[in-house]
Amino acid sequence: MADLFEVSDLHLSLPDMTAKPLLGPAPRIEILKGLSFALPEGSVTGIVGESGSGKSTLGRALVRLLEPTGGAIRFAGQDITHLGEPALAPLRRDLQMIFQDPMSSLNPRHTVGRIVSVPMKRFGRGGSRADVAAALERVGLPAAFAARYPHELSGGQRQRVGIARAIALSPRFILADEIVSGLDVSSQAQVLTLLERLAAEMGLTIAFISHDLSVIRRLCAQVIVLQHGRIVEAGPCDRLFAAPRTDYTRALIDAIPLPEIDPGWLGTDIVQP
Repeated sequence: MADLFEVSDLHLSLPDMTAKPLLGPAPRIEILKGLSFALPEGSVTGIVGESGSGKSTLGRALVRLLEPTGGAIRFAGQDITHLGEPALAPLRRDLQMIFQDPMSSLNPRHTVGRIVSVPMKRFGRGGSRADVAAALERVGLPAAFAARYPHELSGGQRQRVGIARAIALSPRFILADEIVSGLDVSSQAQVLTLLERLAAEMGLTIAFISHDLSVIRRLCAQVIVLQHGRIVEAGPCDRLFAAPRTDYTRALIDAIPLPEIDPGWLGTDIVQP
């Protein structure tokens, strides 16, 4: 399996606005500290770590919403590390993103139909009513939802619209950043099942960012564990859960909520009121 992304010695620093002096530029703080890894084409890779580990910054660097300060990012064999926007524009169709909060990422003044059709028209991928209907139905939403506005949908339905907008362009890569963290358990399961099916049907390469290893275990074939901007562990998901190599990874696994079963519960007589 060929690698869609090849990342080597990636560094990225951002201005620290909390320490900005009255005059002069803000000092820079290093967020990513020499990351090297590959994302195989057609695979779903989890990027996991606690808050502040750099996982969202890494995701935005991959789709070049942020420009690295060192190292290299190669996408489909092309070095995109320092490409300007004019050179990146033709690649944007293949580098799509599903956002954490669909309510803030979907224009509240636009109908669902317009939200899905605008990028399709921009990249010459259709955009007709039939195209929008097909995209919505592919994510489990009725075609009639094209006439609705985001505020008229549930959280899970809004997230499906975000997924429909991303897959409508038939991209090669999707960055999914904490996309189920704001949903209830039932909606989480439905969205994860949908994403798993779409990845298989479309041959998508997905980077799935989460702080929750139980979600990563459900969806991903391989995992990258970040701590303070560095990779502390990476490898197949099954191996990582069976034999974590670092205390940090073990702590993340131990943080997965599990039901606590009273060992005497099954033998307890049920007293009717």
